[in-house]
Amino acid sequence: MRPEIRLDSVRFTYSNGFGLSGIDLRVEPGERMAILGPNGSGKSTLLKLMLGLLHPQEGKVSFEGHDLSTMSRAELARAMAMVPQELLLPYALTVRDVVLLGRTPYLHRYRGPARKDLEAAREAMTAADLVSSADRPYNDLSGGERQRVILAMALAQQPRLLLLDEPTRSLDLNHQVGILSLIRDLTATHGLTVIASMHDLNLASLYFNRLILLSSGRIVADGPPEQVIRPDMIREVFGVSILVRRHPGYGIPWATLTPDARDLFSTREDVSEAFNP
Repeated sequence: MRPEIRLDSVRFTYSNGFGLSGIDLRVEPGERMAILGPNGSGKSTLLKLMLGLLHPQEGKVSFEGHDLSTMSRAELARAMAMVPQELLLPYALTVRDVVLLGRTPYLHRYRGPARKDLEAAREAMTAADLVSSADRPYNDLSGGERQRVILAMALAQQPRLLLLDEPTRSLDLNHQVGILSLIRDLTATHGLTVIASMHDLNLASLYFNRLILLSSGRIVADGPPEQVIRPDMIREVFGVSILVRRHPGYGIPWATLTPDARDLFSTREDVSEAFNP
C-alpha cells in the first residue's frame, strides 16, 4: 500500500531564515498524527507543504505516489481538505451554505449544486451533528459550533486526507474534547487519514496514535505518545521540566509541569498552550 503522503529531504525556508530543513516523513493511510512543537518550529509550514500551498525548495512531496507539484488544484481539492483555525466570511451565510462550499471542487462552473452535492453536504452535517442547525447564520454561532461547521465543510469535500491547523485553539475544554472526539471517530467511520498541528501535549497524547515533534524546523522525535512525551525530549524542545505519568484511565503518558517550570515561560499563555492537564 502506498503511503498517503510522503516527504523526501524537504527544505523550505522563508526570507527571514525560518522554515523547515531535512524533512523525511511517511504517513500511512488511516493514521492519526499530531504535529507538536513551540511557536515558530514549522508546524503550519509543514501542513502547507503537504497541502501544496507551499512548494519545497529542495526535495519532494508526494501524495499516493504522485508528485504533488504535478497535480492540479482540482485534483488536490478532491483528495485532501484543510481545516483552518478560523474561517472569516465577508457576508452572511447559513450553516448549510458554508458546508456546501466544500463541494466547490466538484461543481460545474455555470450550475448550482446537484443532488449528489446536497447529499454530501447533508452527510457531512450529520457526521458533525449540525443538521438541526442547517439554517442558522454561521456568524451567530459559538466558537465550538463554528469549528464543527468548518470541519463539516472539509468533510463535504469527501477527502482522503484531512489536515487541521490547531483545531482546538481558542476553544474551551468542553469544545476541545468534542472536536477531537469527532475527528477520532471520523477516522474509523470514514477511513480518513488525519494530520493536525497541536499545542496541547496531553490532548495530542489522548487523541492521536502518532506524534512528531518539531524543533527549529527539524523533526526530533516521531512515534507513539510514549516515545515522544518524555521529560528529556520536552526539555530539549520547549526548555521546561515536566513530570510524565500514566493516565489512570487510558494508560497514555500525561505531562505535568514541575513546580519551578513556570518561571521558564515568558507568558502565562505559553504555559496554557503547551499543557492543559
